[in-house]
Amino acid sequence: MTLTELRKKDVIQVQTGVNLGRADDLRLNEQTAQVEGIILFGRARLFGLLGRQPDLFIPWQEITQMGQDVVLVRTEIPAGYTGRPPFVQKWFDK
Repeated sequence: MTLTELRKKDVIQVQTGVNLGRADDLRLNEQTAQVEGIILFGRARLFGLLGRQPDLFIPWQEITQMGQDVVLVRTEIPAGYTGRPPFVQKWFDK
């Protein structure tokens, strides 16, 4: 699977069914070249004029399943993290 394919999959928290958004990047260990986890960029506030929410890092061990359309994760969501609304996600897919 390539990063481009991974970026097209919704990341869903198994416990609550919340759509956290889509994977934007991977974190790699420089010494071992292994994937440490995926990063979901924080949601922009007021079209980015007020910055954005903190990024969400999901360790690789907390990813339970990678399907054809979704990535299922067992991770704790920080307080106040809302993910990306679906209409904003479409802008990133172009």
